[in-house]
Amino acid sequence: MHTVEGSRAPAVAPRYLEAAGLDAAALRSSETRLARFLAGLPGVDQVGCDARAAALATRSIKTTAKLHAIELAVSMIDLTTLEGADTEGKVRHLCAKGAHPEPLDEAVPPVAAVCVYPDLVAVARAALRGTTVKVASVATAFPSGRASIAVKLQGAVLEEVVAVKAACGSAHLKVILETGELGTYDNVRRAAWLAMLGGADFVKTSTGKVAPAATLPVALVLLEAVRDFDAVTGRAVGVKVAGGIRTSKDAIRYLVVVNETTGPAWLSPHRFRIGASGLLNDLLRQRRKQLTGAYAGHDDLSLE
Repeated sequence: MHTVEGSRAPAVAPRYLEAAGLDAAALRSSETRLARFLAGLPGVDQVGCDARAAALATRSIKTTAKLHAIELAVSMIDLTTLEGADTEGKVRHLCAKGAHPEPLDEAVPPVAAVCVYPDLVAVARAALRGTTVKVASVATAFPSGRASIAVKLQGAVLEEVVAVKAACGSAHLKVILETGELGTYDNVRRAAWLAMLGGADFVKTSTGKVAPAATLPVALVLLEAVRDFDAVTGRAVGVKVAGGIRTSKDAIRYLVVVNETTGPAWLSPHRFRIGASGLLNDLLRQRRKQLTGAYAGHDDLSLE
């Protein structure tokens, strides 16, 4: 990805720098202190955020840079199936697709992970053994409505994130914010900081089950939050966007926003992921077009 000089977002806000002595443990131990900290986070200029995201969406990526962006996007995909009709056979097929998106072209990278329901994790692990593709799964009664009111009322959000992170051991924890339900960009920023203070390794836009799901302005807010959190704490947190990202053009727009907000360090599957099921084939078709001048036919690519 190429950066246009002078286009990067402003440096970290002074409010964060004043909090450079941030004591996450102290914030976790006091609801009053935590509430005061979150309320004191800088507000998001909604008009400015929307305008910047719209401007970045118009960036044109050409030739070799576009090919690189397409292959990078492939490597960032969490290939996902979270449907009631999921079967072991469907999961094995998805794993084969993720490990070898183009079986006759080894230059195409594997996806980052395959995401399935917990009862199919063992199937996915067996199918992906010997590959670099990770297995991801959902937890805590995803997608939220499946938990009883009594369970929801037993713990505060921060306490739950801390507890789930402890239970993860060496596994990475992605905290889904369901940003479409949060109402304002200020709430998105606060939710991201809350999750990061609790130990989240990634903050994720949405389950993909609620509209609106991922949007460029929300991704921009989350990327600014992880950038500032890293500046203050020295801990890098990733961002995952999910829901409604179906075309190569969509994916590349998100990569531009990443590059221009957090910089090249986040242009990696270790720090940026795209949750999708239908995106991979479009990326492969566009890649074929870049290399040969002709699109791959739908019959040339396996169903996801």
